Amino acid sequence: MNSFALQFPESISASPVIKWAGGKRQLLPELKRRLPASYNRYFEPFIGGGALYFDIAPFGAYISDINPELINLYKVIRNDVEALISDLSSHENSLEYYTEIRALDRNPDYTNISPVRKASRFIYLNKTCFNGLYRVNSKGFFNVPFGRYANPNFLNKESLYAASEVLQTAQIECSGFENILNFVKQGDFVYFDPPYIPLSQTSSFTSYSKEDFGMDKQMALKLLCDKLSEMGVKFMLSNSDTKISRELYAAYNVEEVYASRFINSKADSRGKISEIIVRNY
Repeated sequence: MNSFALQFPESISASPVIKWAGGKRQLLPELKRRLPASYNRYFEPFIGGGALYFDIAPFGAYISDINPELINLYKVIRNDVEALISDLSSHENSLEYYTEIRALDRNPDYTNISPVRKASRFIYLNKTCFNGLYRVNSKGFFNVPFGRYANPNFLNKESLYAASEVLQTAQIECSGFENILNFVKQGDFVYFDPPYIPLSQTSSFTSYSKEDFGMDKQMALKLLCDKLSEMGVKFMLSNSDTKISRELYAAYNVEEVYASRFINSKADSRGKISEIIVRNY
């Protein structure tokens, strides 16, 4: 346990409020047993669904992502959860309604929609779209088809209240991973869960936003890890188990784990897949 986490009541039991490709919920035991024995502040600059963050509920954490819809969601959950719950109750589970809500971001007036409505839309689409896959096209428009689920749970009050409590002390930023250098200090801990290096030329999970996360970004992330090590900051990083990723982080502690991927549009791409966890401690 770290000093920040100890300041939160142990009664908090939070979990991700959205499904997210590459989410770490089923890898939590592997991640938690590799956490540093002690650290100051917790940082997670690829927050995604936040499985590890919500599970350990670190007090005063820094979380960020380049996806503005995702960051807006977490800010609304922190600042206005009651209004979000009220708006979520207005949604319908039908193809016609889904198509209408999905198309909102194509409208030039979308920027004028309230943060609460945008957050409500985000959760609704996440819970009712096909396979819970978040994907946008080159223009940044959400383009996943309707999932046709009988009873999608897009209004989970208990989960939202718990997440809101954990997020109360969080610093939430819409920014790239490099921005942590403006805040991180010696003794802090960073968990990186970036879009993975593709296992092949035809596989990729970089469509979380309209910006791609290519090898130039992977190299920049590795250099940031080197910088953090020089600063006395501990880091843990998840990535795919490839020759490139192992070569990139060969100077660090690299361990192999197996994860089940449930969010994938191709059924034959799901199942147990080898990943790596990298640490500098």
